[in-house]
Amino acid sequence: MSTDETPDDEEFTTTVYDDDDADLGVLAEKTVAVLGYGSQGHAHALNLHESGIDVMVGLRKSSSSRGAAEAEGLRVMTPKNAASEAQVVSVLVPDTVQPAVYAEIEDELEPGDTLQFAHGFNVHYGQIEPKEEVNVTMVAPKSPGHLVRRNYENDEGTPGLLAVYRDATGDAHDLGLAYAKAIGCTRAGVVETSFREETETDLFGEQAVLCGGVTSLVKQGYETLVDDGYSPEMAYFECLNELKLIVDLLYEDGLGGMWDSVSDTAEYGGLTRGDVVVDEHARENMEAVLEAVQDGTFAREWINENQANRPSYTQLRHAEKTHEIEEVGENLRALFAWSEDTEEETAETPADD
Repeated sequence: MSTDETPDDEEFTTTVYDDDDADLGVLAEKTVAVLGYGSQGHAHALNLHESGIDVMVGLRKSSSSRGAAEAEGLRVMTPKNAASEAQVVSVLVPDTVQPAVYAEIEDELEPGDTLQFAHGFNVHYGQIEPKEEVNVTMVAPKSPGHLVRRNYENDEGTPGLLAVYRDATGDAHDLGLAYAKAIGCTRAGVVETSFREETETDLFGEQAVLCGGVTSLVKQGYETLVDDGYSPEMAYFECLNELKLIVDLLYEDGLGGMWDSVSDTAEYGGLTRGDVVVDEHARENMEAVLEAVQDGTFAREWINENQANRPSYTQLRHAEKTHEIEEVGENLRALFAWSEDTEEETAETPADD
């Protein structure tokens, strides 16, 4: 299983690009095919279209999204036909089906074409091995697709990442920047990275902090209170509901801004007890998680899991959805007005296609 062309000891530097650094004219004579019309696909296609780019959507004939894309005035073709006509092919179907889609379109890619991704997983771990004569780039908005679309419509931007895995034509970087501008990312800022760095940091962040670490901490905090006799409702509020308040403060002003906003009691308690709960053993465990990402262990595990029809994934997902905190939370959210806003937000986010 191959890794990226980036050496293990390379030091990554940060470069940020804005609208002034990108030229939409680079895409003026090109046709872009967006494969998929899910969360990211619909946002990219519509934003590209409204930026004046000639864009089409590649969907299988049985896709339930064909009608939605056509209703927006977009051309819809099969992935193979779209790739044949386009000079830039943006692969925005889920990671798990990308290798099969690439196998379908590979022969349609011509020398000088650009193969575009929003996540580096399959290229970095060798599940997709693009032709040598084709550019391979990545433009990855750091936001769900519905926010990429909403920000664009509001004349705002979504921060993004740009990486060039292969520059076959000499202008792959400029093409990537133009694409990023067309979907609104350069309005906020685009950070230069590599396929390796994006993939490994993304997987680690999801597993150790954002999705895995946070949910495990929430559940264990909830269980600690409930097991000691406190009501499930109070445990839910203190360990899950109020998490959003803290995350919003962290997002807006960083760690220091959060500490400045909470009470002195909360600050002292957090500063003195946080490292008691998440101690050096947690750091050691995080390093083990990172190593499994870096050496491909996690990638192989996930690929094999999908090939076996996801038995462990299905079991773990069921256990998560049937945890007591989910029932308590559902009942509590139904009592409060803010739950309606959450439901509307979820309904606006299309599923991956």
